[in-house]
Amino acid sequence: MSEVNSGERVGGWTRFVTARPRLALLAALVITALAVFAGSGVADRMGSGGWTAPGAESTYATKALEREFPASQPNLLLLVHSGGALVDDPAVAAEAARLTERLAAEEGVTGVGSYWQGKSPALRSEDGHEALVAARIEGEEKAAGEILDRIAPAFRGEHGPVEVSVGGPVAVQHDMQTIIEEDLLRAELIALPVTLVLLVMVFGSAVAALLPLGVGIVAILGTNAVLRGITEFTDVSVFAQNLTTALGLGLAIDYALFIVRRFREELNAGADTRAAIGTTLRTAGRTVLFSALTVAVSLAAMLVFPQYFLRSFAYAGIAVVLLAAAAALILLPAALMLLGPRVNSLDLRRLLRRRRRTTAAADASTAPGKDTDLGKDTPPGTAPGKDTAPGRDTGPGARWGRFAELVMRRAPVFAVLTTVGLVLLGLPFLGVKFGTADHRQLPATAESRVVQEHIQQGFPGNPGGGLEVLAEGPATPAQYEDFRARVAALDGVRRVDGPLTAENTAYFEVLPDGESVGQDAQHLVRDLRAVPAPFATSVTGTAAALVDSQDAIADRLPWAVGIIVVVTLLLVFLLTGSVLIPLQAVVLNALSLTAMFGAVVWVFQDGHLSGLLAFTSTGDIETTLPVLMFCVAFGLSMDYGVFLLSRIKEEYDRTGEHEHAVTFGLRHTGGLITAAAVILAVVMVAIGTSRVTNTKMLGLGIALAVLMDAMVVRSLLVPAVMKVMGRATWWAPAPLRAFHRRFGLSEGESAPAVSPRSRPAEELSGGAPGDMSDGAPGDVPGGASEEIPEEGGGQGRDKIAAGA
Repeated sequence: MSEVNSGERVGGWTRFVTARPRLALLAALVITALAVFAGSGVADRMGSGGWTAPGAESTYATKALEREFPASQPNLLLLVHSGGALVDDPAVAAEAARLTERLAAEEGVTGVGSYWQGKSPALRSEDGHEALVAARIEGEEKAAGEILDRIAPAFRGEHGPVEVSVGGPVAVQHDMQTIIEEDLLRAELIALPVTLVLLVMVFGSAVAALLPLGVGIVAILGTNAVLRGITEFTDVSVFAQNLTTALGLGLAIDYALFIVRRFREELNAGADTRAAIGTTLRTAGRTVLFSALTVAVSLAAMLVFPQYFLRSFAYAGIAVVLLAAAAALILLPAALMLLGPRVNSLDLRRLLRRRRRTTAAADASTAPGKDTDLGKDTPPGTAPGKDTAPGRDTGPGARWGRFAELVMRRAPVFAVLTTVGLVLLGLPFLGVKFGTADHRQLPATAESRVVQEHIQQGFPGNPGGGLEVLAEGPATPAQYEDFRARVAALDGVRRVDGPLTAENTAYFEVLPDGESVGQDAQHLVRDLRAVPAPFATSVTGTAAALVDSQDAIADRLPWAVGIIVVVTLLLVFLLTGSVLIPLQAVVLNALSLTAMFGAVVWVFQDGHLSGLLAFTSTGDIETTLPVLMFCVAFGLSMDYGVFLLSRIKEEYDRTGEHEHAVTFGLRHTGGLITAAAVILAVVMVAIGTSRVTNTKMLGLGIALAVLMDAMVVRSLLVPAVMKVMGRATWWAPAPLRAFHRRFGLSEGESAPAVSPRSRPAEELSGGAPGDMSDGAPGDVPGGASEEIPEEGGGQGRDKIAAGA
């Protein structure tokens, strides 16, 4: 391609990102190194809670009780085991008294009490061999965790005739945070090498395979630095780091796959390096930017919720998506500018291609009656007699094209059967029960979980599982007693203790029948709040916090869904110019999530596969998890949807032929989307190996959603529905068409309509069903190509047209 022509195809953004590529990469290296420094220790500043609504009644009551009655809200429990003796043995009692005094003397610890002080039956096990020392560690999660780290080693273990284990809510949160950090490191060690192997399978070239990993690492490290800064101003959940790793690798690989593939296509169409980058940024780069916006919007919707657990995923998600897109659109073109045709270097599949060509040549030379000229009237590397019928596509994407044609020939059947199948997979979600995260999230060997299970199974009345009622305002003993009697008369109340009074303040402890967070306990919370009293009352406790969390989510959920739907409709309209395609995108994306939600209930709530997956079923799903999984999975589904729709729209603008455009889009993106989905699923499954149940649920659930979207919805449902809708797919009223002409976005540039039958088969290349190849030169599936020299522009390469 001439220099003049090259210059005509290079825009301002291309000149900006390729003007000084070495300087850009050096600056990126320095910034990344600074991000490593800035983001170091970010996990230590994160919290492991965030499931409660900060402005809720239960949150207010908890803080008031902590202030007025510290002993009513113990978050540290020392389980004292007396061995062969009973806890009332003099030697045991004396040692327990010394431990209690030492704990009370610790800085930051208040409200210390024990069985041996008041002989409360609730603090002594039914077999008489265990008893509790309870205390309150002051401060927020991070400060309390630091105090626990300081004091726990001095109390844990053997002390004369007793053995002490450390538990309580603060210990559960601390163990959860520690295990998540360890599991995240293990997940990264699993995901990175497996991802690299898959990328080599996709690209063939080791050099090309390393580029997406580089983009992902930059995005992850940059996001850690961003989160470290956010922790200076607000709480951030440690769980958000899992999303940072998953999306950092997954989306960076998606975006880099799309850009590197288009760049390689342009090189093989004869473009020089700068012109290839220019066309890539105007086409694939525009789609990447558009996709990043749709994913970011889906994640940003979690900002409307008050729980910092959900908001944390919005912080991490928005940062990692934008950083991945920025790295793909700035650093990746700079790297490609320096590499040029050497992006195909270190082709690890070359030996395989040589072996296949040698075998094909030997077979052809020995077969009787066969033409021995392999290159005669056949595409390079294609065996004679195979896929060489006139007019039949023989490129790497031919099988995807034939698959799309098969689906569209039976479009109503595929549309109905696929929709019914997805709906059936989602039916278990109709039986969902919402709960709250507790010690059962941890592995069975975690010390804090062992302590909590000992308390629940061996102590009377399940200490810590009741409800607390805070009474504020002046009142007489008679008024307190009257209120206590009304509470005791409620259905589902086993016992009412109290009141414990201070100046103009009192609190009652209400022990419910049955489970502490079951449906009956949740109904009791609402009944307690409706009991009339001559003073102000507030109810807290685990069940009350769950009720308030559910109410907060129900109140904000319509806003979150509305934001996602409205912005998605607008963005997809700007991409396609159609009114119906955005509606189709929203509905089909929602359908792609049904299998995930159904599996979450069937596996994690109902306990199927709990032995295989090594978790304890709690009989419910943590309230915030479905919201989080919806936002993340919907965004990722839109990511793949944009890749497919942009290519369909591009071809429809070129040819005006609806069915051909759908076939072309699937042919060119089927292998790409499959590869991206498999790689992202690998990352999510690595996250799903966590020993913390919620993290396991998040990783495995989203992995399933991603695979269902790429392999079922994009491959079956989208082409079937677009065939059924026909050319009406592209309809829009005149005012909106005018709006789109002025403000709309699209991948590719306008070109004269060309009949698809007038183009060579090589121009219709892509991937194949089940083939993760990106359709780049030298790929084996669908027909091997000639050997590719490592340098020298497009010389000696098959011509695979860009399609734009």
